[in-house]
Amino acid sequence: MPFTLHTLESAPDASQPLLQKSRKAAGFLPNLHRVMAESPQVLEAYQELSRLFQATGFNADELTVIWQAINVEHGCHYCVPAHTAIAHMMKVDPALTEALRNEAPLPDARLQTLKDTTLELVRNRGHLSDTQKARFLEAGYTERDLLNIVLGIAQKVMSNYINHLADTPVDEPFQKFIWEKKA
Repeated sequence: MPFTLHTLESAPDASQPLLQKSRKAAGFLPNLHRVMAESPQVLEAYQELSRLFQATGFNADELTVIWQAINVEHGCHYCVPAHTAIAHMMKVDPALTEALRNEAPLPDARLQTLKDTTLELVRNRGHLSDTQKARFLEAGYTERDLLNIVLGIAQKVMSNYINHLADTPVDEPFQKFIWEKKA
């Protein structure tokens, strides 16, 4: 049975201002937020994690690497197209976006280290080898950046898992970026 795609009118009272905030930020009401609106706490937590992660100091390329590495690893049919559109809006090089979507090597060694570190943290549930940590720090990142990657992982676990549960329909503005995980 599909999850409810709430509207401003059908959402629980506590979710309505959160959905208004989503609509104002995106210019439309994203289906992911419409699903999350069933639980005002979930929608509020997701919005706050998103805000906090974007305030970490990672630049647009780095945010995209972290988000898309996780989205692709989790096979999220909704978030990969959504973050492709977001990357375009943030003026991220399309070559970087396509490499992430296709699980190809990244065109920048420092960003590749960021991707490798993110994926090791995801795949090993927060465990990071000494070798990878050293590579990360040698690339100019910090221990603070490691903690901030975990914040990004928390945000993406929420959205990716909820999209899996709800089979969230991809919004029309993201349709041109439809994606499927390679077998």
